[in-house]
Amino acid sequence: MEIDELRDLVVNVLEDIKATDVVVLDVREKTSIADYFIIASGTSNRHVKSSAEAVAFQAKLAGEPPLGVEGLAEGEWALVDLDGVVVHVMQPKVRDFYQLEKLWAVDAEAAEKLSRERGR
Repeated sequence: MEIDELRDLVVNVLEDIKATDVVVLDVREKTSIADYFIIASGTSNRHVKSSAEAVAFQAKLAGEPPLGVEGLAEGEWALVDLDGVVVHVMQPKVRDFYQLEKLWAVDAEAAEKLSRERGR
């Protein structure tokens, strides 16, 4: 399966299970660990868990089994690593606290320049 097809599969699964605020971040120019980060919110511990499980299950059915799934026991932040597409399903308060969209929106060159200016 092509990476863009996998990305679309994940988005469709999240929309079908009624995850909210689904955002796709293209991180190919920022990191080598993934091509896309997909971030979504769940309304409760159970919804976060079931959303992540649905993504993992449907990816496996499509021939792309997850490399790992984390955070299902707690249900505040679940991560599904699909080797190229990393899925984060979080409760809104956790998502607001970590602000992954903001973190990955930072331009790599600008961050490097700022780091040099601050002497780090």
